[in-house]
Amino acid sequence: MQTEAACSILTIDLTAVTDNWRLLRDRAAPAACAAVVKADAYGLGIEQVAPALADAGCTLFFVATLDEGLRLRSLLPQVEVAVLGGLLPGTATIFLRDRLIPVLNDLGQAARWREETAKAGRRAPAILHVDTGMNRLGLDPAETALLTADPALLDGIDLSYVMTHMACPDEPAHPLNALQLARFRAVLAALPGAKGSLAASSAIFLGPDHHFDLVRPGAALYGVNPTPGAPNPMRQAVRLDGRVLQVRHVDRGEGVGYGASRTCDKPSKIATVATGYADGYLRALSNRGSARIAGHDVPMIGRVSMDLLTFDVTGLPEGLVHPGGLVELLGEGYTPDDAARDAGTIGYEILTSLGGRYARRYIGAGE
Repeated sequence: MQTEAACSILTIDLTAVTDNWRLLRDRAAPAACAAVVKADAYGLGIEQVAPALADAGCTLFFVATLDEGLRLRSLLPQVEVAVLGGLLPGTATIFLRDRLIPVLNDLGQAARWREETAKAGRRAPAILHVDTGMNRLGLDPAETALLTADPALLDGIDLSYVMTHMACPDEPAHPLNALQLARFRAVLAALPGAKGSLAASSAIFLGPDHHFDLVRPGAALYGVNPTPGAPNPMRQAVRLDGRVLQVRHVDRGEGVGYGASRTCDKPSKIATVATGYADGYLRALSNRGSARIAGHDVPMIGRVSMDLLTFDVTGLPEGLVHPGGLVELLGEGYTPDDAARDAGTIGYEILTSLGGRYARRYIGAGE
């Protein structure tokens, strides 16, 4: 059992998440707007996030795996749930039983779904994924050519959407964006009447010609900037406060932490905080991260260890930092995107790494 007074605290603002969804929905209109809640809603908790989004009006959700789909179905019996990982052998009966929508990633999966739904004596929806340049999941160019030459390969399938996924939408000038868009349009032209879905978070901001019939935002819902290099249009949805365990004075010339990777160049005051890489605070932030205390920026000093962080609080007003107090590790002043920049990664990894030892607090959206 977590005792908040002894733990670092992760606060998730569900109103920020739903406001972000509404902003993206309105930007993409008249296209429909789904929500991607894979990886436990990007680490923020699917049990809380998905119902809040459903209450805001979202009716279609995307997850990565069948297990995630079953978990979401138990939470929200009424919504549509699509599984990006596709229709693996032996799983069709589960998809049918639990009303999950398979994302068909090759023509073999399409044939399997057609056969299984015919055997069950019912039509059931599916989404077809064509690869237009990501080279990860979806019909490859050879299979896409077969399909566009013979659309009857989809006969018997209740096709909700044809989708693709862009590789470089966060770089608006990247030439692959125009190529993928052209390739996707060619596929849709060969499948008259098919609805299209191309845009995830960043591609929504590439303009209406990328919206088609459905957009699928993920990270932007949770506050990650979908427009790197420009101001973030999304609200921050997380705040991480670390609990101070000890404040100590360190003499000039003394090292701090494993490897003595940072030496104090003057007499210093160091706050040790109850968070570490076991909590998903990336070790790459060693000697690079920072925190906020009552509006003051304080730099990390030393390495991130399994359970502890150390910050240089020299010069802060006496009594402002004390055992049991809190420092803001993530929030408006130091966002997941800021931490990602300092760690050499992306905001997605910062969010999905958040660990289970925090005391979690959910605010907003129906508190």
